[in-house]
Amino acid sequence: MIKVLIPYALRAFTERNAEAEVNGSTAGEAIQALADTYPAIKAHLFAEDGQLRGFINVFAGGVNVDKQQGLDTPIADGGELMIIPAIAGGSDAPELTNEEIARYSRHLLLPEIGVEGQKKLKAAKVLIIGTGGLGAPLALYLSAAGVGTIGLVDFDVVDASNLQRQIIHSTRDVDRPKVASARDRMRGINPLVNVVMHNAMLTSENALDIIAEYDIVADGTDNFQTRYLVNDACVFLGKPNVYGSVFQFEGQASVFGAKDGPCYRCLYPSPPPPGLVPSCAEGGVMGVLPGIIGTIQAAEVIKMIVGNAKPLVGRLLHFDAWRMSFRELKLDKEPNCPVCGANPTIRELIDYEQFCGLKKNKEEEPIETITAVDLKQRLDSGERIQFIDIREPHERAIVKFPNALVMPLGQISRRMEELDPSAVAVFLCKIGQRSILGIKALREAGYKGKMLNLQDGLNAWARDVDRSMPIY
Repeated sequence: MIKVLIPYALRAFTERNAEAEVNGSTAGEAIQALADTYPAIKAHLFAEDGQLRGFINVFAGGVNVDKQQGLDTPIADGGELMIIPAIAGGSDAPELTNEEIARYSRHLLLPEIGVEGQKKLKAAKVLIIGTGGLGAPLALYLSAAGVGTIGLVDFDVVDASNLQRQIIHSTRDVDRPKVASARDRMRGINPLVNVVMHNAMLTSENALDIIAEYDIVADGTDNFQTRYLVNDACVFLGKPNVYGSVFQFEGQASVFGAKDGPCYRCLYPSPPPPGLVPSCAEGGVMGVLPGIIGTIQAAEVIKMIVGNAKPLVGRLLHFDAWRMSFRELKLDKEPNCPVCGANPTIRELIDYEQFCGLKKNKEEEPIETITAVDLKQRLDSGERIQFIDIREPHERAIVKFPNALVMPLGQISRRMEELDPSAVAVFLCKIGQRSILGIKALREAGYKGKMLNLQDGLNAWARDVDRSMPIY
């Protein structure tokens, strides 16, 4: 038997199981056996040609099977496979003042840092992309450490739901620009740090100009299009990209774009289909998790500035907070990587929304939506509507929608016969994203009934129709 470890992003399709024991003698046989056991996961692992999807990596013995014998990599009885899907120093260092010597004395006592290392930190310029769950501890600890110039890129404002994990913001900052809230907190910790605010969305038009002004980039983004944008811009500019990502209870960290090291595309050549890997807003996240991963990123930034340390170049650190386990996986630079390989085919920033499948395909049948207000009017008129709630049980415990058929996303295709094609079906989830996957799955299964997606999900119903319902 082979044990296959299943990440949170795919557990909706394995009945929430974190691991499965399957028969097989190779990595390919084990993954196929997993798909046979849980058919709903197959489409998310394999492309139509039967090959593993580009955003799926399989590790055996801590090494990507692509660097061994691929799916033919032999796995001994009792062995273990791990599926990893895609769920960012200055010179002429200035002298330290007496005030700085007092402030940073605990660094100065470390021979690995000392006075020279602290001078390097003072001269360094670090750009933090995002001031959310990952960016918050990054900004706080890099400020406290004495990094001389810290840039912040974010266009969002503080929301009350951020405060569960984005510890750089406070209740009084709700509705303020995040970069302004973060700057004030950073200055409160260390007024000696120069904080540069970029209150804008990072795009293909401005990324190179912004990133060029800094020595190191710390990637605290929460979406794939920006993550690929940051990666490519860092490779083009020769900037190290200190990467971190989190989902539910799991986190990843690495350093990409360093000389002779891999980039993000070497690990994940292509992004997952839109909606497959939910955001934290949809899937949730343990509040302390981004703090743990963000401080790991901060440690990597400090080490790279000071030098003579062993950064996470060519290594992916995987953390499971629920099991309290760390695993280190070896990463290799991909010779055929389209961005950092020997013969790159991508030499300039591209349309990353299109690359990540976020732009509508003109040939694809559109998903029809309905607003909460329009839905209420149709109900009041007496129209017969069947509601399909695709959320998991733990999420429905937060708020239930009356008279909805409960059909979790992983079960939807095989339970198609429970729907009435003669009635309009309205699909429900938190913010109207995962429910799109449910409609697509039923289309592919051959369902012919009328299907509508509740625009902005149950949160829109709570906001615009039933104020007694919570928004979560």
